[in-house]
Amino acid sequence: MRSLLLALLGCLASLCHAEELRWGFSSADGMPYVDVQEQQLRGGFTYRLGMRVSEQLGLELRFIDTPNKRLERFIQRGRIHLICNSNPDWVAEPRRYHWSPPLYQEADVLLLHEQHAPVEKLQDLYGAVLGTQLGYVYSAPLMEAFARQLVTRKNIRDLDTKLSMLSKRRIDALIDMRRPLLRKLAQRPDLPLRLATWVVQRYQLYCLYGAELPVSAERLDSVLRQLRDSGAIAQMLEDRP
Repeated sequence: MRSLLLALLGCLASLCHAEELRWGFSSADGMPYVDVQEQQLRGGFTYRLGMRVSEQLGLELRFIDTPNKRLERFIQRGRIHLICNSNPDWVAEPRRYHWSPPLYQEADVLLLHEQHAPVEKLQDLYGAVLGTQLGYVYSAPLMEAFARQLVTRKNIRDLDTKLSMLSKRRIDALIDMRRPLLRKLAQRPDLPLRLATWVVQRYQLYCLYGAELPVSAERLDSVLRQLRDSGAIAQMLEDRP
């Protein structure tokens, strides 16, 4: 009996000391990437990916909301171990971190009011007010246009607010990732909005790892590569289990 009790206590102790994987996410990404309810990540691609990875690594998982402007600070201080939906061009010191294999592709696209003239190139945006996301880095030509005040950048807290402002023509256009925009348009066919034919930028998305990762970067790379190559990541992006 005593040996059984000791064994049970040992199991409980090991559970209490299970290593934790702190996974950052941006609540501004929206679905299909993140489904945030009551300030907690409850679903979406990032949630499913984190659950699959932590299960395969045998780690406890905790999701931490990570604003874009604080991403590198959170990583460097160990507040988070990794964040996905990222790209080396979006951080100040990309060589400071380990990057996963490329996991999938996204694109930044424009949404216009249906009464807006077509936008087929950057010059067509000159003089416009563009709804953007705080702390987000866009293509180099567009960032230069912001710096030169050829296009006015207006940071807006979330996609729903941007859609409302664009519908009321309080901004001229908005820029966001293709998947969240397509999802919103499918949910709201009543909105007087349309996608521009011009794709601002296509890019690969990765996971960024900090130095305090509780497993080796190579092991995590292997798990993510297997999920990508098996088609599991593509399924998760399509909201399929």
